Amino acid sequence: MKKFGQGFLIGALATAGATVGALFSFKKTVVEPIENQEEKVEENRKRALRKQRSSHLQ
Repeated sequence: MKKFGQGFLIGALATAGATVGALFSFKKTVVEPIENQEEKVEENRKRALRKQRSSHLQ
């Protein structure tokens, strides 16, 4: 019974580690590039709005 308990504990820890690694990898490869793209789009909108307002002042 002792070996079963150790094996179960090690297996549970390995599974939890693999899950955390997969989630972290997903965040780095999918979520962060999307967030970066959204930030760039928002910054471009702000620039365009500033240019538009400044051109109408002249």
